Amino acid sequence: MEWENRDGGIYTFTLQDDGSILWEGDFKYCRIGYPNAYKEAYQQYRKDGGYMHIDTFIEKVHEQVYENGEWLGLSEIGLKYRHLVYSDTKTIDMVDPSGGPCIKLHQQLDWLGEEFKNLCVSTITPIETGYRIGTYGKYDHLADGEIIGGIIYRTKN
Repeated sequence: MEWENRDGGIYTFTLQDDGSILWEGDFKYCRIGYPNAYKEAYQQYRKDGGYMHIDTFIEKVHEQVYENGEWLGLSEIGLKYRHLVYSDTKTIDMVDPSGGPCIKLHQQLDWLGEEFKNLCVSTITPIETGYRIGTYGKYDHLADGEIIGGIIYRTKN
């Protein structure tokens, strides 16, 4: 499948037998995103006696403190643990060539056409001609479960 972006760049998306997609084209001008790694910061926080959930910790480590609209600095958690948060440059979570299309982890790929319906992005790996996009099915998480009474969903044992 060919995709022409807003700058006139042509990208091809080719579904492979293993379910992955070859994404090929010109990536000379391109933004790449990497996820933040919080494991070390959160482990240290817990060792120091902290008890908040990781999701709350992630918010607090980036929190900024303001008073009367004036920025005062980082939160207490941010001051103490932010230096332990880093970008995991071994994992790509977003690729955005100039003019698009921007592709992110867990993004649905239905917009590429019927052949890609219900596929979502699991991995993005660089290859010589572009990227290999690993995929999973939009409803794969329901495969090993059962619905009880049309309302309750639980994992099969």
